[in-house]
Amino acid sequence: MKNKIVVTCPMGLSPEQKARLEKLGEVTYYDTHPSVEEWLERAKGHDIVCSWIGGLREKYGELRDTFISVPFVGVSSFADPAIVKANNLTISNSPGCNRHAVSEWIIYMMLSATRHISDYVNVQDPVAVPLENPSIGLAGKHITILGKGSVGSRVGAICEALEMKVAYFTRDGDLRASVKDADIVVDALSANPISRGLLGKDFFAAIKDGAIFISVTVDSIVDIDAMLAALETGKLSRVAHDVMNAKLGDAHDPLYDRLRRHPRVLATPHIAAFTDVTTTIGNDMMIDNIEAWLKGKPIHVFG
Repeated sequence: MKNKIVVTCPMGLSPEQKARLEKLGEVTYYDTHPSVEEWLERAKGHDIVCSWIGGLREKYGELRDTFISVPFVGVSSFADPAIVKANNLTISNSPGCNRHAVSEWIIYMMLSATRHISDYVNVQDPVAVPLENPSIGLAGKHITILGKGSVGSRVGAICEALEMKVAYFTRDGDLRASVKDADIVVDALSANPISRGLLGKDFFAAIKDGAIFISVTVDSIVDIDAMLAALETGKLSRVAHDVMNAKLGDAHDPLYDRLRRHPRVLATPHIAAFTDVTTTIGNDMMIDNIEAWLKGKPIHVFG
């Protein structure tokens, strides 16, 4: 009997990826994004569920005896290991699929916060030089990257190519010492019990005066009030934040709305990871996960 596979929403699968998937079972595709309740109805009765986070985040715990494969990283932000075990679920994610896109977002935000190039694009009037809004070059500047996973290490490689002085904070390091000389601090930490609440008042107090802080992690890691207070005192000069706790692209998310209104914050509503490259890599990894699970050797398993 063929495995019953459902693709719960449009996921940008290429013809080649669909062909791979259809070799593994009987596939049902949906071409609209579901409500939370619609997601559950679509997922029920299938052995294998391929899904984005909408609906999955809210309703995965109502499934039983199901393999769930996703083309993104952030399963730990919503999945409970106890529920997964009790319901005999297996969830496999796609670690590192977003490394190119998120790294590009970080570099863009670094340049936006230092060069202010957008102020001078397509101008109609003459521009006085030196520039009124100081243009700060990256060569020779100190950057500390919190986390040396797939995103952090890629950002570091790009920054080295830009002739920056690159340092990393990893689990066994001294957090406060790692940022005291940094002109730019990039938060690329993974969400886990150790990182929860790690970037609070003491952390921001240890940062070099006038530093730029860039974050692509969930707000359980960063104390947002402490971050904004550091902006108000001048401890931080600029902040860039992709609001990871927001639903994808949700410009009405309360935290995103709060951040976007601050004159020295560059905020986006959880879109840093989304490029055609991420889609291709994530979908390939999602199918890799299914193939491995069917062979009895599951990979990238949560919990």
